[in-house]
Amino acid sequence: MNENAVLERYDCWLASDGPVAVVVREPLEAVQGQEGVVFPPTFAPPAKGEVPSYVIDETTTGKTALLDTVGSQANRLEPMFKQPPCSELVPRALIRIGEREVNLLDAGHRAADAVVRFSSNSAALAAAFRDVAERGDATKLAKLAPTSLLFGVWDSRGTQVKLPRLIGSTVRAYCVEPLTRAAQFFSAFEKDETEELGYNQDFLSEQGFSDAPAGRGPGGVIARGGIRRETVLNLVSLRALSAGNGKDTPKLQRYIVGLALAALTGPVNLYLREGCLLVAASGQPRVQETVFRDGQRHPFELEAQSALEYARAAAAAFGVGEDWEATFDKQAVAAVADRSKAKAEGKGRKKAST
Repeated sequence: MNENAVLERYDCWLASDGPVAVVVREPLEAVQGQEGVVFPPTFAPPAKGEVPSYVIDETTTGKTALLDTVGSQANRLEPMFKQPPCSELVPRALIRIGEREVNLLDAGHRAADAVVRFSSNSAALAAAFRDVAERGDATKLAKLAPTSLLFGVWDSRGTQVKLPRLIGSTVRAYCVEPLTRAAQFFSAFEKDETEELGYNQDFLSEQGFSDAPAGRGPGGVIARGGIRRETVLNLVSLRALSAGNGKDTPKLQRYIVGLALAALTGPVNLYLREGCLLVAASGQPRVQETVFRDGQRHPFELEAQSALEYARAAAAAFGVGEDWEATFDKQAVAAVADRSKAKAEGKGRKKAST
């Protein structure tokens, strides 16, 4: 297949009358088997004094447990662009903080993260956000931090540019039965041995000298209705990306489609946390389809090798940005802190005078 044919392979997705989304549904199961116990994440309680708990919702077909959030899934997908072959599709961006290096792909707020805003490359990133805000041109941002366009970014402390997440995944367990568990720690010391030490019980317990029972708490769930990972690629938002002119916009959009395809077909980290190691559900096929405005769903084939072939061609046509490095700037932090302090003091004087 010639280069033009490869590049035009997904142009139907970019057409104004094209599908609104690509949806992928992947049946999963616990590594122990279909009815193995899995542990959802625990979230902070809604009210002070309550204990952390799972997010389990009652539905008409049973209880549904959230196993991995959209943000958590993005944090698992984005680092794949640090390793070959996906690493060739994006620039390598590193920020040095003393002796430590932070890869931009590990920064929670991506191009708008504090590690970038207070670095020696902050001006370039700020200019990229201004181009989006003032001219609707995402070219500079795509050259510096392309995954920020794919996984979403909000320059909340600068231009206020907010680019929606184009690709989002969640993992849920269905028809779950919540379990509880308890534990008991037995000290290696005998009671008379700890008493001879002469310290009070609170100190001994704190240092691990005493037996310690743990009360009953969340003990995972059994997913009677299965586990499913669902991924949506928002083509409406993708088509809204612009390079500022009609000539280069298709190149930009194809480039982002290529990154999305790489993310959709790349190896997914399904070790979500202690007690939650998932694998593909045996005998249950992965479903891939394009969804149109009228609700029609068309299945399509998507294999890792053909996705990578397209991503490479689209990246070459657009031109992957150059690798860059920056240094964390403590003086920039101090300058902002001084301005914040002066502003607060000014408000205080104004309030005192009224």
